Amino acid sequence: MNIDIREEKNAQNIQRQRLTRLAEDKRKILGLPPEKALDAILDHPQNTALVHSMAEEDFFFLTNDIGPHDALELLSLASNRQWEYILDIEVWNRDRINVDAVTFWLNLLHQADPNRFIQWTMQDKYDLLEYYLNQTIDILILENDDDPSDFPDGFFTYDGTFYIRFHEDAFADIEDEETREELENFVFTLLERLAAEDHTAYQLMLLRSINVMPGESEEEAFRFRNVRLAEKGFLPFDEAVGVYAPIRPESVKKRPRKILLSRLELDFNVPVPVGHSNMLSTDTLFGKALFSIDIEEILSDIQVEFAALCNQVIAADQHPIRERDALRGIVNKGCGYLSIGLHRLAGTRKPPGAIECAALLHNYSLEDIFRTGYGLVIELKTRAMKWQQESWFTRNQLALNFWDERLVGHIGGLLLKRPKCFDNYASGELYRDFATMDDIKTTEAALSEAIAFDTLFTDLQVETRNLPDRHFITSATLLLTLWANNRLDQKNAPDPIAIDKFRPFYESLWTTGKQPMQISDSTKADFLKWLSESTGKEEVELSEKFRDALERLFDRVEKEFALVSPEDLDHRFVQLFLLKK
Repeated sequence: MNIDIREEKNAQNIQRQRLTRLAEDKRKILGLPPEKALDAILDHPQNTALVHSMAEEDFFFLTNDIGPHDALELLSLASNRQWEYILDIEVWNRDRINVDAVTFWLNLLHQADPNRFIQWTMQDKYDLLEYYLNQTIDILILENDDDPSDFPDGFFTYDGTFYIRFHEDAFADIEDEETREELENFVFTLLERLAAEDHTAYQLMLLRSINVMPGESEEEAFRFRNVRLAEKGFLPFDEAVGVYAPIRPESVKKRPRKILLSRLELDFNVPVPVGHSNMLSTDTLFGKALFSIDIEEILSDIQVEFAALCNQVIAADQHPIRERDALRGIVNKGCGYLSIGLHRLAGTRKPPGAIECAALLHNYSLEDIFRTGYGLVIELKTRAMKWQQESWFTRNQLALNFWDERLVGHIGGLLLKRPKCFDNYASGELYRDFATMDDIKTTEAALSEAIAFDTLFTDLQVETRNLPDRHFITSATLLLTLWANNRLDQKNAPDPIAIDKFRPFYESLWTTGKQPMQISDSTKADFLKWLSESTGKEEVELSEKFRDALERLFDRVEKEFALVSPEDLDHRFVQLFLLKK
């Protein structure tokens, strides 16, 4: 008896070692470029087991990256559940079945493995096949007193009883004649093989397809499809959008403690998605935390949970993802908000360490961590929207671009339906998803700066009704022109200044004897003094509040004019002051 138990355990150990090696091979292969991944799979000594061990999501993205027509060998190795997942994703337009997409994928799956395809459609997908036939062919049944010659043109039969022809508009949306002919031949072949496989089942299928009620059939298929996809995180939109519902750290509940299994007790047969985690950068808080976990069960659970979270984001965004390059954007979004959420839950000023973040991953669900991170962005968005409604610039009917490119970029990103971080093409994009707490702080600082300047313009009591229409006026232009007018004419008015009158003032801005020219400290002090005189605020208070913003303002003046002498000034090319001839 003891010998039998020992032999059984040895067999289990050998099996688990084999599955572990298979999992390692799978991870490496899914990290390869599509063509190399396909070659590696086909050359693998256990390629069928390798493909079956892939999560449906990983298999789907790999198939689309390779190209469906080039992936026939891969499709032939796939399991029925992987086939079904492809149909669940590809053949639906929201809640309606796309018949052309059904034709395309059924044709490919039939080419990949004809015998298995026939068995699969007749046993597992008969409901889809009956709906498909109802939508693509006309069926007439020959009664005892009927003459086939009385049937309209185009009907054919395999058994002398059921006569079939294509609907006139069955493939009307397919413009390429060769493709249309290929798909028609597929349906011919499909019906012929169904009849040859089981003639009675073939006739019953045609009979049921005649009586299909398309609306009810679609509704039932949609319900079952949603149940299957919900297990992967693809929830209905009204549920999936909950991933963007903000939550504060004190409201996050810890998940129940889980009893960890020993390595021998782990179920290696459950496919774990690895494509999503393969895309993670170890430079992010979430990436560092995930890859620091050495307990295999917890790591696998979080990988599955992360894939489900990404799928929920896809469902909430209503943008279907079919290639791994597109998936990378979703992975980066999920990783970014998870990293912000981890930082927020840790409650530290500096980014928390990998071990501390790993503990948070163990204690809280990824969805709650994501919502915690996203909550910071929503707080900024809410603040921006409230300020915009009540602001000085809105009351004075000024456009958002009044705040110059940098501030407009940050504020405009917050006002999007799904807020974005203004990146100004630093990473190749104008806007990207928030990724770190520093992104939050930078955007918050920009919003606070705009709000502070908006308050400043209120205190200055600027009259905007007389602003010159032919000039593009920004906050910087308005502020500098008010200052220059005050120092030239002792008036706080945004009137354009004559170029000859402006030149002496311009010359006084610079430190003498330096090339390129630099704004003098006395000039900055004078500007601060003018702000104090015009608003009634103390210079110390204004300096503390606007120090960095004013430094940026004068840096812009230096950047634009440092090499321009007073004699070379031309009112047509000056942007930071309102000038006239």
